[in-house]
Amino acid sequence: MNVLLAAGGPISKWPNLIRQYEVYVGIDRGGLFLQQKGFPLDIAIGDFDSLNAQERENIFSSANKVVSSPAVKDDTDTQLALDLILKEYPDADITVVGSTGGRIDHFLANLWMVLEPRFCKHSQSICIRDDQNTISFLLPGEHIITKESDKQYLAYCCLTPVSNLTLSKSKYTLDNQEILYPTSYASNEFIGQHAEVSFSKGVLAVIQSKDS
Repeated sequence: MNVLLAAGGPISKWPNLIRQYEVYVGIDRGGLFLQQKGFPLDIAIGDFDSLNAQERENIFSSANKVVSSPAVKDDTDTQLALDLILKEYPDADITVVGSTGGRIDHFLANLWMVLEPRFCKHSQSICIRDDQNTISFLLPGEHIITKESDKQYLAYCCLTPVSNLTLSKSKYTLDNQEILYPTSYASNEFIGQHAEVSFSKGVLAVIQSKDS
């Protein structure tokens, strides 16, 4: 099951979406953006405080399902959407767009939400994308990273302390390093079509990116 979560960040930063998804979820203003892109709107979720009355009416009348939340709440709208999808489709592969390129506090909330216990076990099935970056998440183990054809750079970002971090088959390598605090090993590069990473403890964000 492939699910697209569209948050309310700038539509100009969306990647070129050519993959077919089985469920399209509009998060607050993201539902309006899905409509503008000509995609279905299976679920609209959020407090919808960023929409005017006519925009809300368009969303409510076209969505197959609407989940409204109060404006004052503990979770962000994106957290609510992710929680809903993982409860309904626990084995889904989830792509999030519209969660970068706007307010930095929103981006950090979206980046760090994979560390929450309710989401962390699913983190390897969650991907954040925009027009320059693909962010995926890894849990301890041995992993092979496949190069995206349009991306030049590769980064390994330790979101937590990480044990025995080993990077191989990339321009810059590491061998069994103990990382004691969040660290970004930025501006690495592939030397072939695949790179390898392994670690025994922690959570890693892998970022493939390109210049604008």
